Amino acid sequence: MAKKKEKYRLQPLLDVRIRNKRNSEIELGKAFRALKEEEEKLKKLEEEKQEIIDKRETARKEMSEMLRMGESVVSDSHGHLNFIKRLVEDEAKKDEEIEDQKFAIEKAQERVAQAKRDYIDACKEVKIMEKHKELWQKKQKQKLEYEEMKLMNELGNVGHQLRKMRG
Repeated sequence: MAKKKEKYRLQPLLDVRIRNKRNSEIELGKAFRALKEEEEKLKKLEEEKQEIIDKRETARKEMSEMLRMGESVVSDSHGHLNFIKRLVEDEAKKDEEIEDQKFAIEKAQERVAQAKRDYIDACKEVKIMEKHKELWQKKQKQKLEYEEMKLMNELGNVGHQLRKMRG
């Protein structure tokens, strides 16, 4: 006469929420990795810009040194000036790339923030469902204990009635 143990009716929903939590955790990790990659790209671009600035300063020093010593020829000066001009243009392009990369970093930071919010929401949903399951289990246990107590009481009554009848 053992009763079949009742199943938690919202278990499939709890399983889905746990799966969502795992997925949002994975997405958060991906967002952090993407942000780190974007920041590394920015660092690389800034290093490249610094190299261009260093080359330009070196070229200017060489040109001024040649002028100071009187070794400069007009064709050499034009070549140096064109080289410096190209370096200035390259620096401007790097500045644009750096600005674009900063924008990409902002977008990656927004994705990280959204992924954090999603993960927190998923954690809350799982916690709520687990608490509900806990309360349900507690109610089931109380219900079972009540039924057992009722049966024991009935058994006691039957035993008392038998003893009374036997006399």
